[in-house]
Amino acid sequence: MSAVLPSARASAAGATAPSAARAPDAETVYRPAGRLDLAGTLAPLGRGPYDPTTTWDLRGMWRTWRTPLGAATLRIHRPSADGAVSAAAWGPGAEWAIGAVPALLGRDDDWSGLDVGGHPLLRDSLHRNPGLRLARTSRMLEALIPAIIEQRVTSIEAYRSWSRLLRWYGEPAPGPAPEGMRVTPTLEQWRGIPSWEWHRAGVDPRRARAIQAVLAVAPSLERATERAATLADAETVLQTIPGVGLWTAAETLQRSHGHPDLVSVGDYHLAHQVGEALIGRRVDDDGMLELLEPWAGHRQRVVRLIFASGFRFQRRGPRVTLQEHRWH
Repeated sequence: MSAVLPSARASAAGATAPSAARAPDAETVYRPAGRLDLAGTLAPLGRGPYDPTTTWDLRGMWRTWRTPLGAATLRIHRPSADGAVSAAAWGPGAEWAIGAVPALLGRDDDWSGLDVGGHPLLRDSLHRNPGLRLARTSRMLEALIPAIIEQRVTSIEAYRSWSRLLRWYGEPAPGPAPEGMRVTPTLEQWRGIPSWEWHRAGVDPRRARAIQAVLAVAPSLERATERAATLADAETVLQTIPGVGLWTAAETLQRSHGHPDLVSVGDYHLAHQVGEALIGRRVDDDGMLELLEPWAGHRQRVVRLIFASGFRFQRRGPRVTLQEHRWH
């Protein structure tokens, strides 16, 4: 699971955020039922420190969306002293973006059935992070394409590719967004990217073909995942696309649907992290799933608690060498 902490792009004094002189096209104040950890909840949405769709400053987050009604820029402020979260949006999709704020901030994410009292690290992490929630974006395609780009490469390589593609093909963010922010391309624009441009962005032919397979059926794929009777059915639907397997489906549905149980099986480091955090030694994917079985139904929440705990597994061996194929 890739998660970049908000501080990666934060301004030291919030000075890089532009003045919001232009009145929002839509705005709201959301009052969560309990405490809300805005940074911890929304951190997984950003794809690296230079993701053109996501920017953090000391006041909160800027996020762009390709909504069903068009482009939108969403500004979410950190909770006030009374816990209220103010949000404003600009662009044709502003009303949709504002309507999505409660789900985005985890309104429907219920942790009440999760019992981690028997494990000291998890118990302590939950105690110290009571406002942690799983975000739900309801934008499947915007989660699926970068997940495919992240297949079988280092995070740095994937982040670079995503940033290049959005700088080249993304639409400038509407409203008073920070300079350089972009909205993800439309379906037609994604489909129009030629093969050599995928290569120039650092996306190899195998991953590019998987993305093209998604784009060919994107509208029906989105409808099928939205109408799926269960989250397990939505996972099955995604895996009918060539090149979309367990890991990619999990990384997508964790973000688009706030899936509370899917684990990113096949991740390069996740099993090591979970194993060392829970029992003090590395395990493989099967071992990770066995360790997480007592929390079936909440396994993604447990993974998030492990990351939120600050625990980091001991890395061993040489660093992976970054491959550069764009000019071959």
